[in-house]
Amino acid sequence: MNSMTGYGFKEAVVENTQVSVEIKSVNSRFLDLNINIPSFLNPIEARLRKAITEKVVRGKVDVSVRVHDNNSTAKVSVDTAAARMYADAIREVARALGKSEDDIPLSLVVSQDGVLNVTHEYNAEAYWEKIEGIFNEVLTSFLQDRVREGENLKCDLLEKISVLDECALFFKEWQPKMEARFREQITTKFQELLGDMADENRIMTETAAMLVKYTINEEIIRLHSHLKAMRDEINSNPIPGKKLDFICQEANREINTIGSKNQFTEVGARVIAAKDALENIREQSKNVE
Repeated sequence: MNSMTGYGFKEAVVENTQVSVEIKSVNSRFLDLNINIPSFLNPIEARLRKAITEKVVRGKVDVSVRVHDNNSTAKVSVDTAAARMYADAIREVARALGKSEDDIPLSLVVSQDGVLNVTHEYNAEAYWEKIEGIFNEVLTSFLQDRVREGENLKCDLLEKISVLDECALFFKEWQPKMEARFREQITTKFQELLGDMADENRIMTETAAMLVKYTINEEIIRLHSHLKAMRDEINSNPIPGKKLDFICQEANREINTIGSKNQFTEVGARVIAAKDALENIREQSKNVE
């Protein structure tokens, strides 16, 4: 079981190039992957995306890669034709103003737009050779962080399921008392309405028919089944988050029904405890991949 939250970071210098990689994630219903890299590294984005999607199923994942090459990548070219045109124009201005053409500094010419053109040559494949090792280390650290947090979540989930187990057992133990209370109330109502004319056989028949509707036996059986399904998902499914949330909804129906049929304060207190534990499981399932 993995948590949807995780973090990994490393910065190093590889062949005179400073490389930093950061991967972090938070909760999300689906995989929301955002990769932030310099535009000249766009050719390697697909590799980064593939590496993440092969390992991560759910979560909002942000990947950031930064590189700074200590060796200059600048290439300077000169437009000599533009330089001559600028120089001729500046001389003409100088003559018009009665200035000496010899006073025109070279820096004035080369500073004009288009005279010197600077470009940078980037080789994405060469950069990938420097980035790959660091990226893999950070990805491993990030995944280990999610596993570590996932183990903590697993322990908490199993603890809450144990609380629900205790509640289900308590409901089972109190089921006969609840049915006896219901029989007593039905008998009292018949006697209040019919007095001495009340037929004991009819009372028993009506009570048996009503108990089919008001017994909690089926709810207890289904609740045990849902709790077993939760454990199976946690122990065998590497990505149980969505399934856990669905099972919680089903279990909640059974607990609500037990609460609606209850007539004892003791059972009501356990219904509240069960709903609290179940709500904690639902919240934690939103943190699980």
